[in-house]
Amino acid sequence: MAVLDQLRKYVKQNNIEYIDLKFSDLIGDWHHITIPAKSLDSELFKNGVGVDGSSLPGFTRIERGDMIIIPDPAIYFIDPFFERPTLSFICDIFAVAKKVEPYSRNPRRVVRDADKYLRSMIPGANVMLGPEFEFYLFDDVRFNQGPGEGYYFIDSEEAEWNTAGREGSRNLGYKVQYKGGYHAAPPKDRTYNIRSEMTALLSEVGVGIKYHHHEVGGAGQHEIETKFDTLPRMADQTMMIKYFIKNYAFRCGKSATFMPKPLFNEPGSGLHVHQYLADKKGSIFYNLKGPANLSKNGLYYVGGLLKHAPAVFAFTNPSTNSYKRLIPGFEAPVRGTYSVGNRTACIRIPGYLLNPKTHRLEFRPPDGTCNPYLAYAAMLMAGLDGIQNKIDPGEPFDKDITHLPEKELAKIPLLPTSLTKALDALERDHQFLLKGGVFTEDLIESWVALKRKDVDQIRIRPHPWEFYLYYDK
Repeated sequence: MAVLDQLRKYVKQNNIEYIDLKFSDLIGDWHHITIPAKSLDSELFKNGVGVDGSSLPGFTRIERGDMIIIPDPAIYFIDPFFERPTLSFICDIFAVAKKVEPYSRNPRRVVRDADKYLRSMIPGANVMLGPEFEFYLFDDVRFNQGPGEGYYFIDSEEAEWNTAGREGSRNLGYKVQYKGGYHAAPPKDRTYNIRSEMTALLSEVGVGIKYHHHEVGGAGQHEIETKFDTLPRMADQTMMIKYFIKNYAFRCGKSATFMPKPLFNEPGSGLHVHQYLADKKGSIFYNLKGPANLSKNGLYYVGGLLKHAPAVFAFTNPSTNSYKRLIPGFEAPVRGTYSVGNRTACIRIPGYLLNPKTHRLEFRPPDGTCNPYLAYAAMLMAGLDGIQNKIDPGEPFDKDITHLPEKELAKIPLLPTSLTKALDALERDHQFLLKGGVFTEDLIESWVALKRKDVDQIRIRPHPWEFYLYYDK
């Protein structure tokens, strides 16, 4: 096995002592098992390591809990967050019944099958993805919910609310005003060195970085944007990027969160996904004479995404907190439109595009609570359904949606305003996801059941603002 020989050589050259096996549950959280480096043999890549699937959200029941994880020999990196030299692999999950077989709810399977389905429709094509990772860095995070109390406390040394000083420390000023953090420069931007270290570590493991900067949120919001890569690679890289950001922040005594709306009245954090279909010549979305310079296939892809957006939201915006970000006034999409350069549109065609080979669209609703394997696949399947059925989205919408008259606004489809509405939409509209066996009825049913539990957990608990509204009634 030539690949195994290469891996053993790599392990020896880098004095690797441990092998870490990382795998994603249905929700999109990584789990891991660590084994000695001497366990790197053909048996590992053939029969894997056993895990209890019944202990993983969205997977199998306890009476059928035995599953195995098998590392992908093509996806590995030296993990900088382990003190002993450790080589990490990303794994696939397999069901164990009468024989070892691919598990339908393995998120990486969904991405691979979506990629295959794309090429069955458009031979030789790839979908290229370039996400923008927005997140907050906080210096103190505390929260609790009990019978007699419910609270959260968040603090950031950059925040304007700390102009009077933080207890136990000096105050040197240079705070970032509310919504005033966009591309803020040092010394207001206090964490630029942290972002540089994060991106340097990511570059060392093969993640292409476009840039990083401070984002609009004054209390420590940041963005790291990646270069384009193919669907399977970008899904894996998204898991790696979130892992690196969280762990390096933790190493620095800070807490990184991709929660869409952690702060009231400050901008939320999205995961805007730039995307296009490409062949050997470049983007097949480009046509100089088309609306927004989009080809027919590009327009139809937009049409499919807009048509199925409510259902896609169940995967791209899968938290109750997601819909606290998707509100007017914060450059977040609330209506099903596409436009050139308009950041309130659901789909934005960047106005600065100059290279026809990378002509693309930006799907702006997603956020970092998604499972990237499922979210990216769902977007692709919606776009491909648009191409297959020639769904025309019409002309770009170039008006400011926040100042439209009510009659005109009523003509534009409203995007889901809650996780419940997105899940309802997914139950009504998911046939486009089942094509090519990419998603399965079983996976969708499991996803909906998991997410409705989230809704119930929030629904049954009193909210602090309810005391303000109703305590004296």
